[in-house]
Amino acid sequence: MTQTPIRLTVNGAIHEVAAAPETPLLYVLRNDLALNGPKYGCGLGECGTCTVLIDGAPARSCVIPVSGCTGRDIVTLEGLGTRDKPDVVQQAFIDEQAAQCGYCLNGMIMTTRALLTINPRPTEQEALAALRYNLCRCGTHVEILRAVMRASGQLTEAVD
Repeated sequence: MTQTPIRLTVNGAIHEVAAAPETPLLYVLRNDLALNGPKYGCGLGECGTCTVLIDGAPARSCVIPVSGCTGRDIVTLEGLGTRDKPDVVQQAFIDEQAAQCGYCLNGMIMTTRALLTINPRPTEQEALAALRYNLCRCGTHVEILRAVMRASGQLTEAVD
């Protein structure tokens, strides 16, 4: 595989990387740009752990060739917020403790961010439909759904 210079816009910054055009975007993000939010899960685009936003839409970076990403806006988990000022979705996942092993979180958070951008107040059914192709093997589905509803401003705290 012959490497060529490829220009990418990731998290608002322009990066020039040398990669074979068919290299999966995930490999470039993790290996060349040290962005470890997206995870390698299945390598087939089935589990969602590698999800990033491309032009605002959730995309499986393990099956997208890096050459198809030039001129597109790519956002990874690291581009949503910071440790001191997390994105509202990240904060909702923290508040709801919506993680057990944490492997699925990247996909769940990135898909939720995309959902809330186009539908700021989804119903529980709409949230479940949006997340249906993100796999969680630990069983934190209830907490994940609560985090989505919290991020959308629809979760009210129980009053004693």
